[in-house]
Amino acid sequence: MVVRVTGFFLLVAHLLLVAWVGLRPRDVAWVTAPNTVPLAGLRADLALGGAAAARLIAEGLLLLAPLGVLLPMADGRLDVSGWGSLLRTTAAGALVSLALELLQTAVPGQVVDVDSVLLNTAGVALAHLLFVPAGRVLLRRRSRARQAGVSAGGGRGATLARGGGPRGPVLPRGEGSRGATLLRNEGSQGATPTISRVPLAR
Repeated sequence: MVVRVTGFFLLVAHLLLVAWVGLRPRDVAWVTAPNTVPLAGLRADLALGGAAAARLIAEGLLLLAPLGVLLPMADGRLDVSGWGSLLRTTAAGALVSLALELLQTAVPGQVVDVDSVLLNTAGVALAHLLFVPAGRVLLRRRSRARQAGVSAGGGRGATLARGGGPRGPVLPRGEGSRGATLLRNEGSQGATPTISRVPLAR
C-alpha cells in the first residue's frame, strides 16, 4: 500500500514536470521543420558530432524514463507477468509521449518530432527492464517474510490459549488422585485429632 501511494504521487509530480518542460513556450528566432519521418531526426543528431549527439539522445531517453518505474509502482501488483507488465508500461509511455508531441503543435517554439516519441518510449522500456523485475522480487520476499512472521506469532498465541504453556511436575498415575482426595477430606472434616500416649504404672 505504501509503495502504491508513493508511486502515484511521484507519477503525478513527474507528469507535471514533463508538462512544464515540454509545453513551455520557447522564445527563439527560428525553428526547424516538423519531423514526421522515423529516424531522420536521429541521423541529424548524429551528424552534429559525438558530444552533441549523445546529449540530445540522452535527453530523449531520460525525459519519460521514470514512467517505466512509476507506472508499475502506482499499479502496486507484485505477482504479474513480467512481459505483460513491460508491454503495458511501454504502451502507456508511448501514449504519453504521443500526447505530449500533439500538444506541442499549439505551443510557440516547440516542434513535433516523431523520433522523440521513439526515444521516449525506448527510455521507458529500458527503465522498466533495469529496475522493475529486481524491485518486485525484493518486495515479494519482504511480503512473504512478513506473512511468515505473522503466521508464526498467531500459532504460538493459539497454543498458549489452549493451555500449551509450561506445566507443573507430573505425578505418577494414582498419586495425584489420592492426594486430591486426602486434601478434600481434610478440608471438609478438619485436622485428625492426636491422642497422647500415657505410660502405664507397674
